[in-house]
Amino acid sequence: MADTEGFDELYRASRDRLAVQLAALTGNPSDANDVVQEAFMRAWLRWGTIGGYDDPEAWVRRVGHNLAVSRWRKARKLVLQASVSVARTESPGPRVPILAALQALPVAERRAIVLHHVAGLPIKGVAIELRAPEGTVKSWLSRGRTRLATELDRLEHETRQGEERHPGSSETGDLTDVTDSGKPSRSEKGSRR
Repeated sequence: MADTEGFDELYRASRDRLAVQLAALTGNPSDANDVVQEAFMRAWLRWGTIGGYDDPEAWVRRVGHNLAVSRWRKARKLVLQASVSVARTESPGPRVPILAALQALPVAERRAIVLHHVAGLPIKGVAIELRAPEGTVKSWLSRGRTRLATELDRLEHETRQGEERHPGSSETGDLTDVTDSGKPSRSEKGSRR
């Protein structure tokens, strides 16, 4: 029988951490949670082998990444084959600027940044995980951080411009004295007398 305590401990200790890492890679927290669950299911099915690895979390992370890439490729293929426009799918709620900025990076740089800065792996660990020389990882990290900073600045600038374009919007959202046509309501006209 499989070592259920070891698997349970791995799951509790790394599930949320892996979901955050994959959300940073995919830009979609919901998809990231689905991929993490699938990766853990696959780990459970092979736990007799994976439980003996030095770092079972690395195996789950790699499987999660592979699943996310596979989903992305399938979705891209469907979009490219579709003859009608496809609605863009995003997670509900406001988009976190760092996730949006990460999506603008090339995949190699994004993975290196997520593994090093989010997962906390040292450069050597990132190199092993990505199967790349340490010098290449350092280059990806350097270029990725530069592009990330540029993209965050761009997003912040766009946000400020958007706020400047809509100066009439108030914090309270009180529009009770204006009709749909933008003219003062009767109650407002009467109060001016």
